Amino acid sequence: MSTPRIVLFSGSTRADSINVKLVNAMAHLFKDMGAKPVKISLNDYEMPIYNGDWEDENGVPKTTKNLVRRLKAADGVFIATPEYNGCMPALLKNTIDWTSRVGLDQFSGPVYGIGAATPGPMSGIMVMRQLHFVLCRLGTTVVPRQLGAGNASALFDKKGRFVDGRTKAYAQEQISQMLGEIERRQK
Repeated sequence: MSTPRIVLFSGSTRADSINVKLVNAMAHLFKDMGAKPVKISLNDYEMPIYNGDWEDENGVPKTTKNLVRRLKAADGVFIATPEYNGCMPALLKNTIDWTSRVGLDQFSGPVYGIGAATPGPMSGIMVMRQLHFVLCRLGTTVVPRQLGAGNASALFDKKGRFVDGRTKAYAQEQISQMLGEIERRQK
C-alpha cells in the first residue's frame, strides 16, 4: 500500500480556532500512524456565497476548482467543524455547496473523517450529525467514529498534540478506521 495522503481542514479560518488546533493535533497523529497529512486552510479558497445567478454569470470560481483537485487527489479527508448555534458554519456549508457544483468525485473518492472541537462539554454532537448527513447525501464514505472534542481548551499542548488520553484514543480509532478503509480500497 502506498502512503495514504490525508487532507485536513477546519470549517473555521480564525487563527486561534480550537478546530484549527484539532486539525493540527490530528495531523500529528496521522503522521505518527503512517499517513502523509496535508493541512489546508479555507482562507486560500475564497468563494462568494453560493448563488445560481452569480454562477450563471461568472461560472464556478477558480478557487473552487483548485480545492476540488486537492480533495480528489487525497485518499482521505478530515474535517474539523465548529458548531455555531447548533449548526455548521456558513463557510463550511458554502464550501460544500460550491464544490458540489464541480462534480461529486471529491466526495465519493476519499474516505472522510469528521470532528468538532467546542469550548463546552457537548463536543459538537449536533454539528457532526449535520455534516455527516450532508456528506452522505453527496455519496461520501464517512467512517463511523466521529471525534467530538469538548472542553477543547484543555486538550492540546503547546506543540499541538493531544494531551487528553480519551480524546487521543478516539482520534486514533478514527484514523485506524480511515486508514483501514483506504487500504481496503487500494487492494
